[in-house]
Amino acid sequence: MTPATPPNPSAGPTLTQCLAQAQALGLARLDAQMLLLHSLGRSVHERAWLLAHDTDLLTAVQQQAWQFALQRRLAGEPVAYITGRKEFFGLTLSVDARVLDPRADTETLVDWALTVLPNATDRNTQSPLRILDLGTGSGAIALALQYARPDAQVCAVDASEAALAVARANAAQLNVPVRFWASDWFAQVDGVFDLIVSNPPYIAEADPHLAALRHEPLQALASGPDGLNDLRRIVADAQAHLAPEGWLLLEHGFDQADAVRGLLTEAGFTQVQSQADLAGLARCSGGQKAPK
Repeated sequence: MTPATPPNPSAGPTLTQCLAQAQALGLARLDAQMLLLHSLGRSVHERAWLLAHDTDLLTAVQQQAWQFALQRRLAGEPVAYITGRKEFFGLTLSVDARVLDPRADTETLVDWALTVLPNATDRNTQSPLRILDLGTGSGAIALALQYARPDAQVCAVDASEAALAVARANAAQLNVPVRFWASDWFAQVDGVFDLIVSNPPYIAEADPHLAALRHEPLQALASGPDGLNDLRRIVADAQAHLAPEGWLLLEHGFDQADAVRGLLTEAGFTQVQSQADLAGLARCSGGQKAPK
């Protein structure tokens, strides 16, 4: 009789055991799958591969990578920072701690922007549509709009040179011709635009939820005692940079829609309204500049 093969004490856990460990520690299954794929050197899109290889054993190197990724996530670091990648509006972006982790809810702003932009065939001018993204961060919004509307000229600004480096790298990687430059909101912006969009800081500086976001850049999150300081600045200055009938669309906190609509109305915008995010919360508000 052939003797049984003794267990190998150096063999790592199976993929199934890794996922079970992560979920027992409180991680969402999707997060655990993405981190495991990253630790294995595979694309985060290969979740089906995990199912087909659920009994595969991790090598020592893979197990070390997995435990390192797991501990980073348990410490509150976003999955996107650990993997270095984030999907946004069908685009794969490179992200790190220099920029905010792009949220799926921000796709609401992009969807709305695309609905208010006129079709190329409906315009009575040969000049391209001009779009401005304020506080671009990773470039997510600007790149998504440029990709969806190649006939438009999309510009994006950020006060952070570090963030702009990330955005420019994403534009080069995706071969999307967005124009980037440094500006504190409108300070270095010239000309007028048919659409201005922004996902600015909007969390109150004393909000206890900021503690859970400690891995992300604070200057891109908090904005004064009520979270509205940057929104006030943008709304106050936007009219001077909008073409007649141009739109200003803003992302904000789930409980700030009334306040932001009030700011827009006071600044003379028409068609003031809000749009709900994936959870049904009024997450974006905007208005239109009056015609001449």
